[in-house]
Amino acid sequence: MVKHIVLFKLKDEVPETDKLVVMNKFKEAIEALPAKISVIRKIEVGLNMNPGESWHIALYSEFDNLDDVKFYATHPDHVAAGKIIAEAKESRSCVDYEIV
Repeated sequence: MVKHIVLFKLKDEVPETDKLVVMNKFKEAIEALPAKISVIRKIEVGLNMNPGESWHIALYSEFDNLDDVKFYATHPDHVAAGKIIAEAKESRSCVDYEIV
């Protein structure tokens, strides 16, 4: 199994109310993906509630293998979900690791 963890930081200049709208829309879109992309074993999106931290969104998902992660990453529904935060996103960090 491969665990896929992604963190997103939104731009400082985006107003807090706009950040919340974008974050919630992104969460809703990502968490709807298992019904559309069969290779997703588990997925969840957490919105950071600690204002002292710099990352705004954490995405956690599980796949059978790295090929499934690649399929998910390029799937049109996933790409569309990514566009929701594209303009507000400052940076992204990702780790994929295997559990044996």
